[in-house]
Amino acid sequence: MGIPVVDFSKVDGKERADTLALIDHYCQEWGFFQLINHGISEDLLDRVKKVATECYKLEREAGFKNSKPVQLLNQLLENNSNAKIENVDWEDVFLLSDENDVEWPSKTPGFIETMKEYRTELKKLGHKVMEIMDENLGLPKGYIKNTFDGGVENTAFFGTKVSHYPPCPHPEKVNALRAHTDAGGVVLLFQDDEVKGLQMLKDGVWTDVQPLKNSIVINTGDQIEVLSNGRYKSILHRVVPQTDGQRRSIASFYNPSLKATIAPAPPLLGPEVENKASDPAKYPKFVFGDYMSVYLEQKFQPKEPRFQAVKAV
Repeated sequence: MGIPVVDFSKVDGKERADTLALIDHYCQEWGFFQLINHGISEDLLDRVKKVATECYKLEREAGFKNSKPVQLLNQLLENNSNAKIENVDWEDVFLLSDENDVEWPSKTPGFIETMKEYRTELKKLGHKVMEIMDENLGLPKGYIKNTFDGGVENTAFFGTKVSHYPPCPHPEKVNALRAHTDAGGVVLLFQDDEVKGLQMLKDGVWTDVQPLKNSIVINTGDQIEVLSNGRYKSILHRVVPQTDGQRRSIASFYNPSLKATIAPAPPLLGPEVENKASDPAKYPKFVFGDYMSVYLEQKFQPKEPRFQAVKAV
């Protein structure tokens, strides 16, 4: 099966209306879709794949071999235990952002330059995707971006999580990445085009996010669900470990500023009829930093209690 695929080049042509309608449908019914012909050059994407893979081999692999998940798995095997490791993930991961650029991996030739170029291009794509969401939701152009900025230009957070999932000899005993929804806004994922593993929950069934060369996977986070008053939903997803092949995953998150106030967009709330809103707000109003404090403690738990918990902050 797999998730829907959208030819993004059509948003600027004669098929714009139909393409926007498809994106709106996929945001409502899937929460996940893949973009092809998105405008980021194949040359740049090939360089990103190259430096990310080389960075893992040169700067990360030795550390993973001595990491907590590897140690815990070895202990289970030594003890002939039938247990499963539940509280850690079979994942090597680090974060790239403008705020931590002095901490970026520096031993891999071309890594810093390539990833900065990639993040610049991906941020532009993120803006385009959010503007399409604005249009589909009937919101003013730039509404989502301005909300995420919290009223101060360019203060939204744009981070890039570089992950590798090495092959696991006993995948039945570990999680590559536990099921969760994403806390923030829009996620733009450049996933491995050969090694599978990412799945999203659709109608109670775990569905593969199929590898597709040089596509960008889009999924909506919790804050888009709130802003859209539930029209768009954040979706549970996970990574399952593989016995063969090393999965590479580069996920970029366009998230609100920690100071941004998030609430259902007023234009999506119906007028009052007999003192009752015809389409009342389904989510509380909150500051994103407060939501993140709750999320960090409850990431791998159901999302609905998080909205209630932040309401009480």
